[in-house]
Amino acid sequence: MIHPTAIVDANAVLHSSVEVGPYTVIGPYVRIGAGTRVGAHCVIEGHTTIGSDNHIFQFNSLGAIPQDKKYAGEPCELHIGNRNTIREFCTFNIGSPGDAGVTRVGDDNWIMAYVHIAHDCQVGNKTILANNTTLGGHVHLADWVIVGGLTGIHQFVKVGSHAMIGFSSAVTKDVPPFMMADGNPLSVRGFNAEGLRRRQFSAERIASIKQMYKLMYRVDHTMAKAVEDMQALSAATPAAAEDIALVIDFIAASTRGVAR
Repeated sequence: MIHPTAIVDANAVLHSSVEVGPYTVIGPYVRIGAGTRVGAHCVIEGHTTIGSDNHIFQFNSLGAIPQDKKYAGEPCELHIGNRNTIREFCTFNIGSPGDAGVTRVGDDNWIMAYVHIAHDCQVGNKTILANNTTLGGHVHLADWVIVGGLTGIHQFVKVGSHAMIGFSSAVTKDVPPFMMADGNPLSVRGFNAEGLRRRQFSAERIASIKQMYKLMYRVDHTMAKAVEDMQALSAATPAAAEDIALVIDFIAASTRGVAR
C-alpha cells in the first residue's frame, strides 16, 4: 500500500491499510489510522496524528513548524480526526507553546485546495472550508461552519456553530453561531436559515434563531440589551433554550468583539 518511491521513516506508525502515494515523505513522529489515503508528493512531519478514513490529496504539507518567530523547536502537535477530505496544496501547522501546543482538525470536514490552518487553530466537525481559506493562529471554528473561498480569518477569531462566511471576506471579529457574514469590512447579513433547515432544525428553533438575529442586528440595541432580551426569549421558548444559550455563551466568551 506504500509506493516504492515514498519515504516513510521507520519510526512512523501507519496502519497496514494506509495508502501512501509516490514521492511522499512521512516523518518519524507521524501516526496514521486505518483506511487513510495519502496522495503523491505530500510531506507529513512533526508530531502529527491522523485518524481513520481520511483522504489526503497530492501536494499537501501537514505538521510543519508554526510560522511564529517565537517558536524554538518545542514538541508541539497536529491532530487530525476521521473521515476528512483534504484537497491539494493545503498547509496545516503544529501548535505553539504560547497556547495549548496542539492544532486540531475534527471529523468529517471538507477542506478544499490551498487552505492554510495555522498554529493552535481548533477546527470542529463537518465544516466546509472553500479554496484559499486562510486561518490565522489560534482561530476557532465550531461545528458546521462554512467559509467561502479567498477568505482570511484573523488570529484569535472565533466562528460559532452553523455560521457561514461569504466569499472573499476579511474576518476580524467573532461571528456568533447561526449567523451569515461577509465583506471587508465584515458585516453580518442574516442568519443561516437554509443550512438549519437542511440539518432538520424545527420551525420553532429556526423562528427563535431569527428572533435572536433581529435582537442583535435589526433593533437598535446594545449587545448587552440583546443578551437580556435573548434570556427572556429562552424562557418563553424552551425548545430553543440550548440554541439561545449557545449564542449568549459565545458573546460572553468573545475576546475580539462580536461582528456587527
